Amino acid sequence: MAFTLTTPLYYVNDRAHLGSAYTTLACDAIARFQRLRGEQVVFITGCDEHGQKIQRTAEASGLSPQAHCDAISAGYRDLWSRWQISHDSFIRTTSPQHQQLVRQFFARVEANGDVVEGRQQGWYCVACEEFKDDAPGSQDPECSIHRKPLEWRDEVNLFFRLSRYQAEVEAMIQRPGFILPATRQKEVENFVSQGLRDFSISRLDLPWGIPVPGHPGHTFYVWFDALLGYLTALLDPDKPALLEQVLERGWPAQLHVIGKDILRFHAVYWPAMLLSAGLPLPERVFGHGFLTREGQKMGKSLGNVLDPEVLLERCGRDAVRWYLLRDIAFGDDGDFQQQRFVDLVNNDLANTIGNLLNRTSSMARRWFADAVPPAGGAAAASHPLALVALETASKVNEALAALDFRGAAEASLQLAISANGYLNDQAPWQRMKHDDQRDQVGSDLYAVLEASRWLAVLLAPIVPDLSSRMLAQLGQQPFNSDRPKEAGSPSDQPSDQPQGQSPWLAAQQWGVLQPGLALPEPEPVMRRLELDSPL
Repeated sequence: MAFTLTTPLYYVNDRAHLGSAYTTLACDAIARFQRLRGEQVVFITGCDEHGQKIQRTAEASGLSPQAHCDAISAGYRDLWSRWQISHDSFIRTTSPQHQQLVRQFFARVEANGDVVEGRQQGWYCVACEEFKDDAPGSQDPECSIHRKPLEWRDEVNLFFRLSRYQAEVEAMIQRPGFILPATRQKEVENFVSQGLRDFSISRLDLPWGIPVPGHPGHTFYVWFDALLGYLTALLDPDKPALLEQVLERGWPAQLHVIGKDILRFHAVYWPAMLLSAGLPLPERVFGHGFLTREGQKMGKSLGNVLDPEVLLERCGRDAVRWYLLRDIAFGDDGDFQQQRFVDLVNNDLANTIGNLLNRTSSMARRWFADAVPPAGGAAAASHPLALVALETASKVNEALAALDFRGAAEASLQLAISANGYLNDQAPWQRMKHDDQRDQVGSDLYAVLEASRWLAVLLAPIVPDLSSRMLAQLGQQPFNSDRPKEAGSPSDQPSDQPQGQSPWLAAQQWGVLQPGLALPEPEPVMRRLELDSPL
């Protein structure tokens, strides 16, 4: 069964921002980890392209809504390509295939008696595409998130009968691990305990949306439309949309990764819709926190928005991936601090990890004919660094399975610190002054080079580019954690590992590095990050 995971479908009212890049980079690390373990992965991302906010944004720019969506979606595609995001499917909710699937899904829900007509009254935030139950009682209330005035709405809509699913939703949110991190579960429980109310799934006289079959003048409300994009993304793009196909192509999803602000829609509304349509539920919904910058909320009015394109151009993929995944506990709010960003990248990647490999390889080449030294006693699985490497691998695998990127990164870093400490303690530059110490020097250098290989292996899901450069420096084949070029295509990894075990897992054994193997001339695997002005 495929491991299917999704980012949110990003709303195309504007270009990608750091928050969307953060979510997508985290999902990319998850996808790469699962592929490296040998799992078949379906990694879904894409764009949500309907709704009043998009219509107004397009009009303000002098564009048609479709032209606006085409431009913004193309920007997302291009940005993810440059970040080397390994998604398998990019869905746009304006696609004809998606519209077909939405109609089929709606037909099931309506046939089940879960669509009724009703009147929707209340304060509405166009930016959130959501009615605000807790709007303040003033004459001119505003959205607490966007700080923009709310609009009063009073119209006839179609409603989904969420109230019918009170018992099922209560049982579902109690399922261990369904809502992650665990700290988010209480807020969902509180919402559900107040009693589920039917919610609007259509709007009247809003042309930029999918028309509701059998209900003239109605178009689907953005959430009923957008959530179904996770299903459309699984379809064969070259065939007519058939809802049943999703069961053969990766549904149910193992993981939805979203921002905490849309947790309710994914953990309550979406499962109830699936129950109504007779489809299985996702395994887990993970709501991560928000990012601030230097302690301040990011916003255009403050002029402090971090552009992911600028970050990529000035800092590179490895630096940004390492900082976001290593410094912020996934699930918590995080604060981007430029000085800390530079310090962590330089101290962790350039110095602790990069310098370890560079200086060890240089000594091995200088004293052992440009090759990996004889292993001697360092080949034993009982070697101190072998024990540290094995323990580190256990921690990294366990942490990544639990979406604890920081734990995985810190465990890997500790292996590098241990290897540096071992090298300094053994001081091969001193031992080489004595002819009778040459074998010991070779053994010590072998142990550190092998520990560096382990480090490169374990870093592959988090910083794949750095991992590949490190492995190349050790004369090893880098791992391919990208999406397959064609569905079902065989891996291009060597096949000398135990049957059924992935090359990445097979590489997590001590003594893989072969003595006598030629070592390339060392080059810095991670250059220091120098920023002479604010990002």
